[in-house]
Amino acid sequence: MIVVKVGGSAGIDYDAVCADLAARWKTGERLILVHGGSGETNRVAEALGHPPKFVTSPSGYTSRFTDRQTLEIFEMVYCGKINKGIVERLQRLGVNAVGLSGLDGRIFEGRHKDSVRAVENGKVKVLRGDHTGTVERVNTGLIDLLLNAGYLPVLTPPAASYEGVAINVDGDRAAAALAVALKADALLLLSNVPGLLRHYPDETSLIRAIPAADVESYLEFAQDRMKKKVLGAAEAVQGGVKRVIFGDARAGLPITAALEGAGTVVS
Repeated sequence: MIVVKVGGSAGIDYDAVCADLAARWKTGERLILVHGGSGETNRVAEALGHPPKFVTSPSGYTSRFTDRQTLEIFEMVYCGKINKGIVERLQRLGVNAVGLSGLDGRIFEGRHKDSVRAVENGKVKVLRGDHTGTVERVNTGLIDLLLNAGYLPVLTPPAASYEGVAINVDGDRAAAALAVALKADALLLLSNVPGLLRHYPDETSLIRAIPAADVESYLEFAQDRMKKKVLGAAEAVQGGVKRVIFGDARAGLPITAALEGAGTVVS
């Protein structure tokens, strides 16, 4: 079982990811794809006159402040344009993919955080009206139902709160929770860089290997959204996933290359 998470930033080659995924699926591998959509969500939000607002927590993590209108734009892009675009690519490649959000069937479930602490101008403020959370439960029964019937699940945030409210969750950490719940052999976190870089954005400074017991000490090298990927990797290996690989989704055979050791391997 391999869980593949592909990001949503500029430069990602979804055609390459889907072609590689389809080829491996046809050999009998069990795969699940989780995707993001941040870059396109930002573009659409700007076009709709509701530009994105990003906040930085006191511990240094950056995330999207998700009020109700932002959540609706988020769903429109993640669950609509990006998800169905990936499903269509896979269908054209002969793979019977099913696209679902974490809200559907409560695939991803967690606690709704209505407020978030953010650092603004050096001061910590509490912002209310947020629709975010963290995945705490995964509906593995529904995933197994799809896989056993021959469908490839294509999953995306949002998740469901315990009250049934849609919540924005980090896709990398959701993929990590999924990999742990399914006892996956590997979790691939594919983005628009070759892996974790010691001196971002210098791609020659790629860190090739990280010991599983020492993942969090590498957070100092992670910039911006890569911090959540490293955190997700730590959660995955602590939960029993054998390998986590930060790989490059920009060209070639992204999944195969990552499984062959290209990128940053956490094990």
